[in-house]
Amino acid sequence: MKYVFGPVSSKRLGQSLGVDLLPPKSCTWNCVYCQLGKTRKFVTEREEFFPREEILEEIRQALVLNTSLDWITFVGSGETMLYKGIGWLIGEVKKLTATPVAVITNGSLLYLPDVRAELLQADAVLPSLNAGSEALHAAIDRPAAGLTFRQHVEGLAEFRREYTGKLWIEVMLLGGINDSDEALRDLAAVLKAINPDMVHIVLPTRPAPEQEIRLPSEDRIERAITILSEVTTVVHPVKGFMDLRNASDLLEAVSAIVTRHPVQQRELQKAIADCFPAESDKAASVMQEMLATGRFRLVEHDGEPYWMMNS
Repeated sequence: MKYVFGPVSSKRLGQSLGVDLLPPKSCTWNCVYCQLGKTRKFVTEREEFFPREEILEEIRQALVLNTSLDWITFVGSGETMLYKGIGWLIGEVKKLTATPVAVITNGSLLYLPDVRAELLQADAVLPSLNAGSEALHAAIDRPAAGLTFRQHVEGLAEFRREYTGKLWIEVMLLGGINDSDEALRDLAAVLKAINPDMVHIVLPTRPAPEQEIRLPSEDRIERAITILSEVTTVVHPVKGFMDLRNASDLLEAVSAIVTRHPVQQRELQKAIADCFPAESDKAASVMQEMLATGRFRLVEHDGEPYWMMNS
């Protein structure tokens, strides 16, 4: 499928069917940790990049194949809310299924009333907030010209006032960058003003465009949880797993996921092995065949091999 991928699993969203609305990489930010690589050219104008009816038809087909989903998640190869018409898609999906709809966004466009309006039907919205100060926001998120930290925070706060669904803010915790007590207390002060339902701490576990990006220590993770828990509920970062058992074509299913983000090789091997429980050596041969197609390359990150798409 061109727009739909997964389902993939996480602690946050369980078994989630992903819907990618953007051509890669279309983003308002150039985050130092982004798994999609550097933003070569900022995109700040919203448009309907692909026909909404085509996207909806793929979702309809995927719902026939996947009957035990926890969420349908709109996410982009960049900033999801650049897709103009996501509100229509959310509404149409909710006519098709009782499965709740989530939207993952960096939140940079929430200062726009039409963007906030398009999200009101979603069951959960997961925007990013990685800093509690202008300086750290500029250093981590590196937004396009004209997109300020104050604008970002005010957009999140205004959306909170209008939105009655679940507002789960994602904080990317970066070792040595935003995990100090000072940075965390600044972040907590901003979160208190926004008043989200929950904060999800996420970690830079996949290859990033900047070599200096590293995981925070366990002590710093626990400290972040302690400080941020003073103002809201905090979810500890726990990795999910990939489920390919319903995939009609393993190569295409893996390609669809790896296109959106790098995949740890051992995670992929387990997911493929689960598809062939009676054949203990099948996963290795399937992965060799996939690599032989030339679609993928292996990249090492923190001592672990990851699968990435060949450009």
